[in-house]
Amino acid sequence: MVNFSVIIPARYQSQRLPGKPLIDLGGKPMVQRVYEQAMRSNAARVIVATDDERVMSAVKGFGGEVCMTRGDHKSGTDRLQEVCMLEAFAEDHVVVNVQGDEPLMPPAVINQVANNLVQSGSEMATLSEGIDDIDDLLDPNIVKVTTNSNSMAMYFSRAPIPWARDEFAGGNKKLPVGIKYQRHLGIYAYRVSLLNQYVGWDQTLLEETEKLEQLRVLWHGVEIHVARAVENIPPGIDTEKDLRRTLALLEE
Repeated sequence: MVNFSVIIPARYQSQRLPGKPLIDLGGKPMVQRVYEQAMRSNAARVIVATDDERVMSAVKGFGGEVCMTRGDHKSGTDRLQEVCMLEAFAEDHVVVNVQGDEPLMPPAVINQVANNLVQSGSEMATLSEGIDDIDDLLDPNIVKVTTNSNSMAMYFSRAPIPWARDEFAGGNKKLPVGIKYQRHLGIYAYRVSLLNQYVGWDQTLLEETEKLEQLRVLWHGVEIHVARAVENIPPGIDTEKDLRRTLALLEE
């Protein structure tokens, strides 16, 4: 069994949903829902990483493990690395990043991405799911990924990739037949050694253009393993609409 830890970045500030980690979901704050899902995985430890005393207090209140981090991090990846440093994790330790707004993340998926990292020999791994709707393919808020024959990411983009030149000619808006488009899912596994390198790298042109942190990793020649998720991952919570949908799912 792979030895790994889960870190859940949970910032209090959110442009769309202020105080998002503490939003009540069926009698529990969102951060607790995420934590409990992660605890059902095979993780040796589950740690919430926050920069806010209110979140820290809430996590301690339900008996969770929490690490207070700096408030000036530019990304969740930087926050993860600070936790690894504070906890003195070994360079070869495996860390899974579970987003703090994913209260329905299946434990099997958390185990999967950790196992894939080790089995592939990569320093970073992530997951995807198929795209079968043209509107999703064209939606810039849905990140797409294309892989090579070894299941390693070739590129991530907000644009449809690969671009089916002939099928899309003349403004055609039908999903091309035979192309297995992949939607990138925002769960990652890393070796701590990669996180330590990552925070020393400047932002790259591709990352700044697409607004996708993982492109910094590809820019520096590091392979990212990608596999189809073994279970469906319900969408996270970014908007009031997402919140209502999640509440409905919890009531089922």
